[in-house]
Amino acid sequence: MAMAFGFFAVLSACRGDTKPRAEERGRAADAPREVQLQPVVLAELEQIIEISGTLAADVQISLATKVPGRLASISVDLSSPVRQGQVLAEIEPEDYQSGVRQAEAALAQVRAQLGLWEQRGSNRVDVDAVPGVRQARATLEEARANAQRMEALAAQGLTPEAELTTARAVLARAEAGLETARQSVQLRQAELAQRESELAIARQRLADTKIRSPIDGFVQTRWVNRGEYLAAGARVVELVRVDPLRLRVALPEREARRVAAGQPVEVRLDGAEPGAAPARGVVARVAPGLDSESRSLLIEADIPNPGSLRPGHFVRARIRTGVRQAPSVPRTAVVSFAGLDKVLTVRDGKAVEVPVTVGNSLPAPGSESADAAEGEWVEIVSGVKVGDQVVRVPGSLQQGQAVRVPAGP
Repeated sequence: MAMAFGFFAVLSACRGDTKPRAEERGRAADAPREVQLQPVVLAELEQIIEISGTLAADVQISLATKVPGRLASISVDLSSPVRQGQVLAEIEPEDYQSGVRQAEAALAQVRAQLGLWEQRGSNRVDVDAVPGVRQARATLEEARANAQRMEALAAQGLTPEAELTTARAVLARAEAGLETARQSVQLRQAELAQRESELAIARQRLADTKIRSPIDGFVQTRWVNRGEYLAAGARVVELVRVDPLRLRVALPEREARRVAAGQPVEVRLDGAEPGAAPARGVVARVAPGLDSESRSLLIEADIPNPGSLRPGHFVRARIRTGVRQAPSVPRTAVVSFAGLDKVLTVRDGKAVEVPVTVGNSLPAPGSESADAAEGEWVEIVSGVKVGDQVVRVPGSLQQGQAVRVPAGP
């Protein structure tokens, strides 16, 4: 009996304590909630054009043979690095070496005819010193002297008129012979130039048997193998230079006026990890006009290759076209529900919901590193204006709920 009495006493005490605790909870719910206010401020918002495109090699070259022949050697394969001037392949050179020797012999023959055999490296010809011209001049001088003697004798009546006529004819032939000898030398000079040109061509053809790389880069494709006979113009290898890379994109007409050479560009691989650093470059070339069919503007950006990019990669690009001032608030101040965005302000000690239109994410005002602070603040397109006070972290704060703003610091 005593135990039952004790149980009911405890139960009564518990029931008596329930009402005060409920009242305390009610008073706590009705108490104003302390909040911190944040003014809407102007922040610098970078104007960005986001677009997708494909990376291309900075230079792509298909090397072909300039001379026909059998491929004697090829020293590169797929992905081989090459340097400018490096010999990549060689055509059998024997036939072209013979062509050089033949051209050298023909040139030497003409030089000998012009008396230049001993003048190595010089093509200056003294026409009067050429043997044929000297002989023709000696003949002319002899004929002239003989004609003068015959004229003197004829004037004295000591020689027949026929002999004088013969002497004059011999003189005329000697003068013509000298002119012919000089013309012959001029023809030989022209032939000398021709033989020199033929020798230069033969040497160039011999040099063309070695196929050299015109750039620093890599082998994209190898088309031939050692031992194949190649016609002139046959492809041998395809080379690419992959640093920098070229980003080619076509911008819609509405965005075209905002783009100019020199603007910074960020490139990310499609599907790359969120934390991966972008590759950065600049707009290098802008087409002078829009495409008449697509109404788009073609631009190219040079992107230094960090080593992870390849020609043909599909990427997402961000072109920074400028900076403008935009009203902004911390992202924590915006409450989103059912596709609608709102902020809360304080009027007469109570929370008031204000619908807003949210724009782009942007760094916190005064932040030195845009990447580190990206997404902390958001642009407010409409709903509140600069200077309005909004609740910094509304959490579960509701419309009409009493709030208390603490005094200044």
